[in-house]
Amino acid sequence: MPVTDPTVPVLDLGASSPDLTRQLCDIESVSGNERRIADAVETALRAFGHLEVIRDADAVVARTSGGKPQRVVIAGHLDTVPVNQNLPTTTEIFDGEEHLMGRGTVDMKGAVAIALKLAAELTDPMIDVTWIFYDHEEVEAELNGLGRLARNRPDLMIGDFAIIGEPSNSSIEGGCNGTARIDIRLTGLRAHSARAWMGENAIHAAAPVLAILAAYEPEQHEVDGLVYREGLNAVGISGGVAGNVIPDAAIVTVNFRFAPDRSPEQAIAHLSEIFVGFDFEVTDLAGGARPGLDSAIAQEFIMAVGGTPAPKYGWTDVARFSELGVPAVNYGPGNPLRAHADDERVATREIVACEQGLRAWLTAR
Repeated sequence: MPVTDPTVPVLDLGASSPDLTRQLCDIESVSGNERRIADAVETALRAFGHLEVIRDADAVVARTSGGKPQRVVIAGHLDTVPVNQNLPTTTEIFDGEEHLMGRGTVDMKGAVAIALKLAAELTDPMIDVTWIFYDHEEVEAELNGLGRLARNRPDLMIGDFAIIGEPSNSSIEGGCNGTARIDIRLTGLRAHSARAWMGENAIHAAAPVLAILAAYEPEQHEVDGLVYREGLNAVGISGGVAGNVIPDAAIVTVNFRFAPDRSPEQAIAHLSEIFVGFDFEVTDLAGGARPGLDSAIAQEFIMAVGGTPAPKYGWTDVARFSELGVPAVNYGPGNPLRAHADDERVATREIVACEQGLRAWLTAR
């Protein structure tokens, strides 16, 4: 018999998906501290002979090899944002409905629990499945475990369709907006504030930038039947030397959320047109992903889980699959507005509904 490592938490994949969500949430896994939960996931999955299990740092991949003509990739991240007195998980009643409350219940251990349960139970799905449980999603993009897999083992991410378990109220959200962040640098000339006329105030020079942003009307782009709303906003401003000094430098940080029919290059060109005459530095840039709903396999998924697909306004890891030519959608339990909140919570009904939707699709004949 194999020797069990007593330091590795034990996951019961035969439990209900809400209970398995609780088990996962109670393994604290703030970004950078995913080793214990990755060990638990790997150990649990290796007990099932129909799965090939691969470990890459703190990402765990499990896949079936049933010789089916198509393959789907179903992925979810194991990490969370920092805990703030919201672990261990509790069960609470809100508006007469049972909820799991605690860090990670929404973002996104409910979806991870569903994937683990189905990975264990579906020994002969109608389509081959690659299950990916990855690390470092909630931090800088260069640390992202899915991005690392795309670099180290892109073969593990290839499929005909992909699903990321981002919270979407158990409904389908297709594709995602792209995101760009720029620093607009303003310059001036230092002087004593008692003799302000001797200097040039760089903070005051930011006024035209702020006026442009205030007057900007976000565009809406229809992409493959879904309407994506863009956004252009100042998200930070910095400057100043001392309380009696006219500042010679200031920075306005701007975030542009752009529709997936714009390439990253087109997004930056658009910003150059808007802020003509201003110098800026691009500090973050990631393309979006088209909805990915026009293929037959995507239509079968929509039919199985029901509802009307909506656009994803935020950036998610579906874009990583899009870069590899794999159409991808977001589908997971929980209200995204509750992600990262101190009162993060998800209705157990939503977890069960999402599990039923995926199960119905993966077992359809």
